[in-house]
Amino acid sequence: MGEKLGEKLSNTELLLLKEISFNYKVSQKKLASLLGISTTTVEKNIRNLKDKGFLERSGPAKGGHWVVYLKE
Repeated sequence: MGEKLGEKLSNTELLLLKEISFNYKVSQKKLASLLGISTTTVEKNIRNLKDKGFLERSGPAKGGHWVVYLKE
């Protein structure tokens, strides 16, 4: 896992991680609004971030929060 963060992630994925790290309880709808993208794009990128091991959802859909895993 010696790859740098920017080498593995798209600009949208990086922006999502940045916003989520500022507010770990932010909703996908709010992320779409903040970044000016569709909720479908947010969902796709979040799925990619989860698959790559950078993001995880903890707790229930309502009341849960995001966990960001930064790698070197």
